[in-house]
Formats: sequence, C-alpha cells, structure tokens
Amino acid sequence: MAITRVFDLLPYNLEKFPKADMLAYKEAGVWAKYSSLQVTETINFLSYGLLALGIKKDDKVAIMSPNRPEWNFCDFGIMQIGATQVPMYPTLSDADIEFIIKDAGIKLVFVADKDIFHKIESVKAKCAIELDVYSYEKIEGVKQWLDILELGKANQQHNLQSYRDKIRPDDLLTLIYTSGTTGTPKGVMLTHGNLVSNFTQASKLYPAEITRALSFLPMSHIFERMVIYMYIYLGISIYYAQSMDTIVADMQEVKPHCFTTVPRLLEKVYDRIVAKGAGLTGAKKKIFDWSLKLGLHYEMDGANGWLYELKLKVARKLVFSKWKEALGGDIIAIVSGGAALQPRLARVFWAAGIKVLEGYGLTETSPVIAVNCPQPDGTKFGTVGPVLEDVTVKIAADGEIMVKGPNVMKGYYNREDATKEAFDADGYFHTGDIGELVENKYLRITDRKKEIFKTAGGKYIAPQTLENKFKESPLIEQIIVIGENQRFPAALILPSFDALKEWCAKKDIPYTSKEQIVTNPQVINKFKREIDRYNVGFGHWEQVKKFELIADEWSIATGEMTPKLSLKRKVILKKYDKLVEKIYSSVMG
Repeated sequence: MAITRVFDLLPYNLEKFPKADMLAYKEAGVWAKYSSLQVTETINFLSYGLLALGIKKDDKVAIMSPNRPEWNFCDFGIMQIGATQVPMYPTLSDADIEFIIKDAGIKLVFVADKDIFHKIESVKAKCAIELDVYSYEKIEGVKQWLDILELGKANQQHNLQSYRDKIRPDDLLTLIYTSGTTGTPKGVMLTHGNLVSNFTQASKLYPAEITRALSFLPMSHIFERMVIYMYIYLGISIYYAQSMDTIVADMQEVKPHCFTTVPRLLEKVYDRIVAKGAGLTGAKKKIFDWSLKLGLHYEMDGANGWLYELKLKVARKLVFSKWKEALGGDIIAIVSGGAALQPRLARVFWAAGIKVLEGYGLTETSPVIAVNCPQPDGTKFGTVGPVLEDVTVKIAADGEIMVKGPNVMKGYYNREDATKEAFDADGYFHTGDIGELVENKYLRITDRKKEIFKTAGGKYIAPQTLENKFKESPLIEQIIVIGENQRFPAALILPSFDALKEWCAKKDIPYTSKEQIVTNPQVINKFKREIDRYNVGFGHWEQVKKFELIADEWSIATGEMTPKLSLKRKVILKKYDKLVEKIYSSVMG
C-alpha cells in the first residue's frame, strides 16, 4: 500500500510487521509491551474520543511529555482526524509555554505527570488562558488521557475513514516551535508529505538486519520523531528508555540493535571507555592502548590493507567486543545528529564494528538533508554523508548550504515575513550553515553562519571547528570559543570534573570543591598545556590565546544548553560577561 500521509503507517505496519512488541515502556520495573494491533486500536479509540470532545480538522493539540507509548498514541490519534500536533519540551520556560499556547491557539494539551501539569496550570493562571489539560499519569482531581480513550469507545458513530480521506499529503501534520535561542520562537509548519518523504528516503539507507531499537532522545524534536516513524515503517520494535539516567541499564535489558544519539553522549561513552582503559595495568593495558590506536586509524572498506584488517580482527576479539557488550551486546548502528561529531569517534566506533551514521538536518527540513550510511561508498569520515536522493543542495557564494526538496517546510506559522526571508528567489531554503560538497557527493559542515565571527584584525573564526578539536581532551567537558571584534580568540572552559579529580589525585593536588579547583595554579597550567596541544594545526590567528575555567555545570535546566545539548552562545556570553571582560581587559601574556 502507498504511504502518502504519516498515519498510513498504521495499516501498513499491521499488515507487514504484526508483532507483540511494536512499542514497549518500563513501568513498575516491568517492560509493558504493546502489539501492533493494540497500538492501532488504542489510536483509533483516541481519535473517536477527540472527535467527541469537539476537536476538528486544523485544531492544535499539544503534547508535553518525555518519550513513552502514550506520546505515539496521542500523536497518531490527533493526526488522523486532521488536527495538528504541537510538541512542547518538558523543559520549556513559562514565557515560551505562554507564547506557544497563544501563537498556535492550542485547544488541548496532554502532559506526562504532576510536575508538567503544575507548570501548565501556573502559566494558565498567570496569563488567563483557557485550555483543557489531560495527564498520562494518574493525578488526583485531574483529567486523564484514559478518559478520552473511554469516551472514544463509547462514541464510535463517526466514520473515522471519512476523516482520514479528507487529509491530503500537503496538509499540516505538526507545528514545531524552534527553541528561540536567537529570539522569539518560530512555529515550523511540517506537512504529512514532508515527513513521509524523509522517512521513506532515510529508510533505504538503514541496515536491514535491525529489528529492535532503544529510544531516549526527545520526540519533541523532529530528529527522534522522524526516526520513530521510520522504525514503524521498517517494522522495528521501539523500546523507550525510562530516562537519560537509566540508558546503560536499559541497554543491558533491551539489547538494542540501534539507537539515535547526539555527539555529546557519544563523547561521554568514549571518554568512559578510555578512562577504564587507563586504569588497566600490564599486558591488558598494552593491548587496550594498541587496539585504541589501531581504531583511531580506521578507514572504510578495507582501505588500510589486509594486514590492518587482520590486526583489527584481533583487536575486535580482545577489546572492542567489550565495547559492544557495554551497549547491550547486539548493537549494529548508532545514528548521530544535532551537532558535529568528532571524526575520530566515528572512526573508532566503526573499527569496533559499530556503525556510527552521522547525519545533518534542521527542523525546517523534516529533518534529514544528508546522512552517512553502511552501503559501499556511503560513509566518509569528517562529513555528514551523501545528500538524500530526493533532496537538492547548492552552496551559495558565501558558503551557505541551500536546500530544496519535498522535505522542506511549508513555512513559519503566522510569520510570512520570516518565511519569505528563509527562501531565495529560486525557492531554496537558507540553512544558516556553512559547508562544502566533498567529491561532489559528501556534505561537510564547517560552521553555523551566525556563529562565525571576525576578530578586530579582520580574520574570520569558525568556533565550532575549534571547539570540536579541544573537546578531544578528556579534561574538557564543554568549551565555547569567543572573540568577536576582539584582538584574539579566547575560550570559556567547563572542565570534565570526574577526569580532573582523577588527575589531581595522581598529582597529589588537594581537591575540595569545583570552585576551589578551577583557581588552582597547577590546574590552570595543565589546561594551558591542553589548549597549546590542541591549538597545533590551526592558523596563528585562529588559536585560542587565553581562557577561563568555569565551576558551574551547563545544562538544559539551567539554560545554557538546548534540548539537543548544543550550546546557547548568547545565554553563556551574557551569563559570563564579567569573565569575558576580564579576559580582554588584561594584557595578553
């Protein structure tokens, strides 16, 4: 059967891949599994219930919840009656919640639990907003999503198929508000056709042997949501991790074949493995170091020759097999997106027999524009892979990546001005990223157009390239390179405190607190040596000349990071303006 709207996935999945564990989620210590039939029936009842409540075509219904099967039930239940789903991150600020509710004209919101319910109620009270709220978890005196389900069971007089038939591929599926790091959030309008084109194209590149996935990136973000649709299209069972803190334990139980991640989490996995290796002694340590060094020189398709491949076989048996065990034992592929991945990480994971498929895209492009894949010549380290078959990319005169294709958004909701600005005269979308096509095939991202800055000497600096290199140091958790209109680039550095504590113990340096340790002269000197080491290879004008160590943790909750774990530069620069002033007011050493 042809899939032209996202909800067409339901009969397609039921017919082609009927299974007992289409979706699974751990509740009270047990994995609750939902069969393909249960999922479809639950969604249909929910649609009937929403119709009975008076929700109609083009009405906006929000979901504010971490990943769980109810997210899918509500998502599909909303879309197949022609209403528009508006995902909201549970970590949104009150101001953003108010803006989205008012801008989208949301009629009803599904929330996960008591905390999110109270957050919504507080905004409603403060801003005098009328809004129906239904909770997934049972809360005393609060309407529950199961009430809508029961209402649907009792009101099946509507012909659900007639509602489905009225929905066109070009109809609005979802309204996703950008995080607003650069100002007021904008509602990205994505259609059924946008998403269908993206998951059908991406699915052609996915390893065929995968049948079980673990999901933990937020479905509020288009990356994970599109991948979930792709899993359903491919008949892959979806297991939702309980939280970011339980991922390791969940992997051991689920033994996934794949998962999606952001580079920061992959960096942490790698750093943990390397730290474990550093604690080994004797022959074991020698074998670990030899394997790691070998892995960091990995090339695709046996390009290093038969002797390297023979050594790699030994390394995989002795060392890399344990890496796989740490990820559940059955891992085949990891898809990485949301930010730039260090090429050395892709190399070493591929060497370990774990295919890391780095891709690139934006909310406005549903999201995938390009992705590395396991097919011959499908992956090139240091790039985000070949451009999708039905997507066209051109590089503008200033290096900006421009995109055209069926995956590109309809526009920004209520923002004709911003929509007009987002496209050039030929209908190509401005991504805001700078890049190049390598060998006329593989897309390489060099930086965000808005983040590239010019020093007082007129030299352009691409901070992301520098930051990615410096984060190879096990002592650096996060780093932001600064220096717009200044004499030289500098940096604010958040140390990896666990690694720093270990280093201090080896050097007999007293460690009493984060605040104390970042002012220790020996520690500052160590970071100076790290910066000097990673500065090599960059032009003199690009090199970081000064830095300050930060004692605070940066997180989504404290506002320095977006939900996909990238840095909010403006927020960080404002928060540490006194430190920045200190760096540039003193004479350079």
